[in-house]
Amino acid sequence: MVTELNKPSPPHKSKTREEYMNPRQRAHFKKILAEMKQGLSQDIDRTVHTMQDEATIFADPNDRASQESDVSLELRNRDRERRLIKKIDETIARIDGSEYGYCESCGVEIGLKRLEARPTATLCIDCKTLDELREKQVAK
Repeated sequence: MVTELNKPSPPHKSKTREEYMNPRQRAHFKKILAEMKQGLSQDIDRTVHTMQDEATIFADPNDRASQESDVSLELRNRDRERRLIKKIDETIARIDGSEYGYCESCGVEIGLKRLEARPTATLCIDCKTLDELREKQVAK
């Protein structure tokens, strides 16, 4: 959810013959990740306060079941966001260690456009495609 005050960072504009993952690019992606983390943290805090404020015990079993279902869905979403925050922290550590932007599997450059779309990406598009194909084969 993007508000007027919290606009996303503009995409990185590469200069000709710019070195891949130079300090300027790393700072750009670190800023994007920090903004993502801040937004997720605010959502989690907002959910906790909302759940505390709306804690009502309904007499009607249907209302109670509906409320429990809503709470369960919110908790699953927040758990997913908590895991994403952990992944963002790991990604920021990779940026600090100058490992960011390179595929964990084969070591090639992930690419700026892919990182703009998914700043927490750890695999190049080829390795990710192979990984997804393996998942589909195992699922069958």
